[in-house]
Amino acid sequence: MSDTTVTDPFAHARAVADAVLYEGYLLYPYRASAAKNRLRWQFGVLVPPAYADDALGEHTWCQTQLLVEPQIGARLHWRLRFLQAQTRTVERATGDGWQEVAEAEADGVAYLHFDETVEQSVDLVLAPADLVGATEHTEPFAVPGGVDLEQVTGSLRLRRTRNPLHGELRLRAELLPGPYGLLRLTATVTNHTEARKGTFLSLSVEEGHLPNAEGGPALERPEALRHSLIAAHSVFAVTEGAFVSLLDPPEWAMPAVRDCHHVRTWPVLLGPEGSRDVMLSAPVILYDHPAVAPESPGDMFDSTEIDELLVLRTLTLTDEEKAQVRATDARGRAVLGRAETLPPELFERLHGAIRQLRPAPEADVFATDRPWWDPGADASVNPEADTVVIDGVAVGRGSRVRLHPGTGRRSDAQDMFLAGRVATVRAVLRDVDGATHLAVTLDDDPGVDLQVLQGRFRYFAPEEVTVVSA
Repeated sequence: MSDTTVTDPFAHARAVADAVLYEGYLLYPYRASAAKNRLRWQFGVLVPPAYADDALGEHTWCQTQLLVEPQIGARLHWRLRFLQAQTRTVERATGDGWQEVAEAEADGVAYLHFDETVEQSVDLVLAPADLVGATEHTEPFAVPGGVDLEQVTGSLRLRRTRNPLHGELRLRAELLPGPYGLLRLTATVTNHTEARKGTFLSLSVEEGHLPNAEGGPALERPEALRHSLIAAHSVFAVTEGAFVSLLDPPEWAMPAVRDCHHVRTWPVLLGPEGSRDVMLSAPVILYDHPAVAPESPGDMFDSTEIDELLVLRTLTLTDEEKAQVRATDARGRAVLGRAETLPPELFERLHGAIRQLRPAPEADVFATDRPWWDPGADASVNPEADTVVIDGVAVGRGSRVRLHPGTGRRSDAQDMFLAGRVATVRAVLRDVDGATHLAVTLDDDPGVDLQVLQGRFRYFAPEEVTVVSA
C-alpha cells in the first residue's frame, strides 16, 4: 500500500495540508482550562461506528468525487492524512507502584492531563485505467496503538496511550460519456474501529456527551475521539494527467461537475496557480490554489484568524496563564515562545500586505463634475432598466431565474440552501471592474416586500442562474 513515489508530488502541498490537519488543534488562549479547548476537533472527525450519530453530526465516513483527464500511463496517488489521539496522563510513584494524579510539578515545571496527537497517513497508488469497468477497489488499513513512558523524575512520569485504529479506503472510477475521455473518481474513507461502549470518566477536560442508542450510559465524546480519525483529509496527485477544477471548470465540463457529489468534504486544486496535478479534499471550505500567507510566522492553529491579532492577544496573557499554556501542550508552548520573541520587523509584516497593484483610472472617468460615489454620476448605466443576455434571453428587472450558486469561483456555506430556488431579478448591476451582478429576491421568501423596501438583495453572477420560462 505504501509507495515512496508519492512523497514528491505532495511536498509542495504540505504547508496547506498541515494547516488543515491542525485547524482547531489548540485555540487561543492555548490552555486546557479555556472553555474553547474543552470541546476539541470539530472538523473532519470520523468516529467509530459505536459512536456515530447523524443527528449529532458524528459520522464514520466521508466521500469525495473528482474529475480527472488521464493520459496513457496515468497514475493516481491518494494520501489520507489524519491525527491519532494520544492521551497523556501524569503518574506519581507510591509505595504500591504508580498512581495517576490530576497534575504535578517538578523543578518549577507543571504537568497535567491532556490529549495530544500523532500524525498518521495512509497511501494508495494505482492506475485509474485499471478501475474502469472493474469493481470498487477496497484497501483496509490499520494504525497500531501503543504506550510510551517519559520519566520526568524518579517519582514522576508521563504515560502516553494510543488506541489502535482500523479503517478502509474505497475507490472507483467511471468513464463519463462524451469525447473528452473524462473519468469520475469516487473516493470514500470509513472508520471501522471497534470501540467499547460505556461511560468514560476522565481526569482531563470534560466535553459533551453522545447518547447511547441502546439506552445505556452516556458516551463521552473524548473517548470517541480516542478511537477516531481526527481532521481527516485527502491529498490526490496524478501523473500523466490533470484534474478538473470543481469550482471553476471549463464550459464543457460543467455538466459533469454538477453531477459530482461530496459528503463532508470540499475538493480544491493545490499548488501554483494554473497547476492541475494535485487536489486537496478537506473538511473545510477553500478556494482553488490556497496558500499560507508568507507573512505568517508559524502555525497559530486557527487559519481563519489574523496572526497579528493572535500574537497581540497571546502577549496579554498573565504569567499564571502562560504557565498553564506551557503545561498544556508542546505546540501551545511553541506558539507562546514565538509570540514573546518575534522580532519587530517580522511583527510589522503581520499588519498588512499588498498582494497586487493595478493602474488607477483617470479622475474624470465619468466625464462629469459629480463625485464618483454618486449613483447618477455614470449615465451609461441604469440598474433598473439594464439587461444581460442569459441563454439567449435578455434578463432584467422583473425576470424570474433559478439559482445555481457556486457555478463560478465562489464558496459560500449557505449556497446549499439556495440551490434550485426561484428568484426575481430586481436590478442588473455592473461594478468598476466591468463584472455584471444580478440583485434578486427569493420568490418564496415571506419577507420579500420588506427586502425590496430596504434594498436588501442577494447577488449572483449571470452564470449562476438559468432563466425560468413564463
